[in-house]
Order: sequence, then structure tokens, then C-alpha cells
Amino acid sequence: MSDQLNITLKIGARSFPMTIRRSDEFAYREAEKLINERLRFYADRYPTQTNETYLMMTLLDVALQLKQNEEKFDATPWTNALQGLLGELENHLGE
Repeated sequence: MSDQLNITLKIGARSFPMTIRRSDEFAYREAEKLINERLRFYADRYPTQTNETYLMMTLLDVALQLKQNEEKFDATPWTNALQGLLGELENHLGE
């Protein structure tokens, strides 16, 4: 069985055929679903805008969520704290 899979994603009114890793199919399908939900949200909320505007609003929305999640799940403070504790432990063990 090949690790590659041919799928077609439909975003708005356009179809996008692509070849992906079989293990990534769920993520692609969920991304397709998320984008289409946001497109519908903006189309319902602002019915006089263009499809391009809905796409740009969706793009901004998804990018903002990504950046907020990056900040929320930033492990740097925890890594720094653990490195400090490890340094203290090493000092005490070396005494």
C-alpha cells in the first residue's frame, strides 16, 4: 500500500486535487472543514462582500488563531524553568 493518497479538497466553490501522505488525510479534511465553516460565517455575516473578501477574512481569522495558539502553548518559560532547576540539582549533586 502506498503512503501517498490522492484527494480533492473543496474550498468555497473551488476544488483542489492534491497528493498527500495517507497519514495526513484527517488533518487536511479538518482544515477543509474549518476553512469552509469560516467562509460561510463571513458570507452570512457580511452578505454584500466579494468571495475574495471572504477568503481574506478567513485567512486572517485562521492565521490569528494560529498565532494565539503558538503564544498559548509556548514552552519556552517551562524549558527555562526546568533548565534552572536542573542546574541547581547538578550543583547540589556536585557538592
